[in-house]
Amino acid sequence: MNAKLLNKNLLNLTIENILLVGSILLFISIVAGKTSYKFGVPTLVLFLGIGMLAGEDGVGISFDEPQLSQLIGVISLNFILFSGGLDTDWKAIKPVMKEGFALSTLGVFLTAIGLGVFVNLVTDFTIFESLLLGSIVSSTDAAAVFSILRAKNLALRENLRPTLELESGSNDPMAYVLTIAFLGLVVNQDQGIAALIPLFLQQMVVGAIAGFGFGKLSKIVINRINLDFEGLYPVLVIALMFITFSVTDFVGGNGFLAIYICAVFLGNQYIMHKKTILKMYDGLAWLMQIVLFLTLGLLVIPSQIVPVIGIGLIISLFLIFVARPIAVFLSLIPFKMKLRRRFYISWVGLRGAVPIVFATYPLLAGIDKAGMMFNIVFFISLTSILIQGTTLSVVAKWLNVSIPSADKILTPSEKFLEEHPKTEMREIGIPQSNKVVGKKIVDIEFPKSAIIAMIKRDNKYITPNGSTVIKADDVLIVLSESKNGIKEVFKALNIRRFSAA
Repeated sequence: MNAKLLNKNLLNLTIENILLVGSILLFISIVAGKTSYKFGVPTLVLFLGIGMLAGEDGVGISFDEPQLSQLIGVISLNFILFSGGLDTDWKAIKPVMKEGFALSTLGVFLTAIGLGVFVNLVTDFTIFESLLLGSIVSSTDAAAVFSILRAKNLALRENLRPTLELESGSNDPMAYVLTIAFLGLVVNQDQGIAALIPLFLQQMVVGAIAGFGFGKLSKIVINRINLDFEGLYPVLVIALMFITFSVTDFVGGNGFLAIYICAVFLGNQYIMHKKTILKMYDGLAWLMQIVLFLTLGLLVIPSQIVPVIGIGLIISLFLIFVARPIAVFLSLIPFKMKLRRRFYISWVGLRGAVPIVFATYPLLAGIDKAGMMFNIVFFISLTSILIQGTTLSVVAKWLNVSIPSADKILTPSEKFLEEHPKTEMREIGIPQSNKVVGKKIVDIEFPKSAIIAMIKRDNKYITPNGSTVIKADDVLIVLSESKNGIKEVFKALNIRRFSAA
C-alpha cells in the first residue's frame, strides 16, 4: 500500500515538475528573446541553447524521444506556416510569384542534389544517404530570417522582402517531399530514382488543390457558423487548420503546402473577426517556435555534436558558399534581377528548426547512420544561424539592398494614425431597395482601403463587426484612405453617385 502511494506521489511530482520546468524554460526563452533583439543574436540560437543547457549534458533532463519531438515539430510547423500564410499579402507576392516558386521548388531541389553529391565525396555515406542529408537541410527558415530583419529594423528594396517571404514560407513542402523520397530509397535500395517523380507530382498537385479547396471551404464555415463568442473563432480556425493538414496527408498530398495555401487564401479574404484571429495566431506562432526549439535543444546531446564538428563545418560552409548560391543563380536564370539581389537571396538561406525536425525521420526509420546524420544537421543549422543570421543587415548594406530607416518613438495618436491611415469620411444612407440590406458586412466585400467605423441606426450609434447585418435606413460612417477608396465603397454598395445622409 505504501509503495503504491509512493509511486503515485512520484508520478504527481513528475507531472508538477514537468509543468514547472516547462514554464521556467518558456519564461527564460521569452526574456532571452527580448534581450537578443538588442544585441542582434538570433532568438533561434538562444532557444536551442536554453534547451541544450537543460538537457543531459546540462541540468540533466533526459529527453530521448525522437517520435515525440517529431510530433511536436509537425504541430509547431502547422502553426508557424499557417500564421505566415495569414500574414502574406497577395498583392505583395503576386509580382514575384514566379521567382518565389522557382526558388521554393527548383532551388530546393538543386540545393539538395548539390550538397548531397558533395557529402558523398567527403564522407562514407552512400549516395542515397548523402542525398537524404542534402534534402533535410535544403529549405530555409522563415521565422529565423524575419525575426532578425525585425530586430535590425531593416527594410529591403523593391520586391526583395516579398520574394524571401514567399520562398521561406513555401519551400518546406519541397524539402519534405525530397526527404521522404530519399528516405524511402535508403530503406528500400531496390527502388529507383524514377519513383520520385510520381511521388513529387502527387504530393504537390494534391496538396495545392486541397489547400485552395479547404481555403474556400474554411471561409464559408467561418462566415456562416455564427458562434456566440468572438474568442471561439480562432479555435475554429485551429480545427480547420488541422483538418486541412490531416485530410490532405491522408489522401496523399503535402499537408504543409496545403495549410500554407489555405492560410494565404484566408488571409486575403473577408472573414469574421479577422483581426482577432491574426493576433492569436501571431502569439501561437511565437509559442510554437519557442516550444519547438526548446524541444529540439533537449533532444540534442552536445557531447555527441563534438565528434562531427569538423565534417559538419565543412558541409555547412559548402552549403552556405557553394550549394545555395549555385541553386539560387540557376533557379533565377529566366528572370531579370540585379546581381546584388541574387547574391543577397543566396545569403538569406538560413537553416533553422525545420531541418532538425526532418532529421528525426531517419531516426524513427532506424537507418544505420541516423544518429550521425541528426548531429550533422543540427550543427549545420546552428552554424548557418550564427554565420548568416548575424550578418544579414551587414550584407544588405554592403550589397546596397537595404533602405535606411531611422528609429522613431511614436505618440499614441501617431501610432493610431499609422495603423489606421484613413483620411476621407462619408456618411452613406442605405435605402430599403439596396442589395446589401439583410447582408452581413463580411459578405459585402468592402474595399480593403476603407472601413465601416460606425452605423447610425434608430438615432443610436453601434460599433459593427463582420457579423453585423445591414438594415434598411442604416447610415454607415465610412473611413477611407482616399477619395478613390470612397468611390470603391459606393461601387460595393451599388450606389451610383455620392450621397451623404
